[in-house]
Amino acid sequence: MQSIKKVLNSSVVLVVDERGVERVVLGKGIGYGRKPGELVAPDEAHQVFVSLPEGDHRNLVELFAEVPAEYADLTRSIVQLAEAAGFELDPHVYLTLTDHLHFAVERQQKGLVTVNRLAWEVRTIYPREYAIGERAVVLLLERFGVQLPPEEAANVAFHLVNAEVGNSGVDSVRVVQLVSQVATIVTHSTGVQLHFDDLHGARFVAHLQYFAQRFFAGRLATSDDDFLFTNLSSRYPSAVLAAERVRALVQQEYDQTLPNEEIAFLALHIARVVAD
Repeated sequence: MQSIKKVLNSSVVLVVDERGVERVVLGKGIGYGRKPGELVAPDEAHQVFVSLPEGDHRNLVELFAEVPAEYADLTRSIVQLAEAAGFELDPHVYLTLTDHLHFAVERQQKGLVTVNRLAWEVRTIYPREYAIGERAVVLLLERFGVQLPPEEAANVAFHLVNAEVGNSGVDSVRVVQLVSQVATIVTHSTGVQLHFDDLHGARFVAHLQYFAQRFFAGRLATSDDDFLFTNLSSRYPSAVLAAERVRALVQQEYDQTLPNEEIAFLALHIARVVAD
């Protein structure tokens, strides 16, 4: 059984179990009228138990003590939408997303409008997360009466992507930026306008996303077999040329050299999307 150590706000309490382990518990109205020492039954409806490493735990406790309870409720609603869509999120999202939502509303109320210039790319690369972000913008309007720009959906999507279990260590902003850079190079090199809302464009951008995630995670293909690269150089020279320009970009921007195997796979996908 867990007892309340501190009421952070009407929807968040800090509890401690019989072993002395602290957790943050979220639940609409869970802190209302409660006092330290009272027991919290583990089966109380609609609770979320958040356990984080010590530093993040301290920050989470401090954040929930500072921001209105409605922001904790909103984050919980957004996480529930994500989980219903099949996403498994790291509990760290309760810290980062709550803080972001509070700051976003504060900025808007002060007339400080910011624009996410990667919103279109985010919508293309992470459509499911972006859809949840769009729902979050609606919830912000309904609950706070604050109309944030549509691009705010991309900011929420970023937090969801970064919190997805399995994406640890991969910065979604950098992934989107690299995908956008590569797509621009391909368009300029081939003269083919990519349409990411059709099957062929969506397939191509999925490959770019996978490439960018592996690149930033340090998991690129590194085979010494150059057969595919050599073969494609003669069969699809323009596609290989476009891929080589991507290699030059990565070398210049990230000081890393892409191996021939990655260039070959990229050229193969470029040739395919150009042919389609």
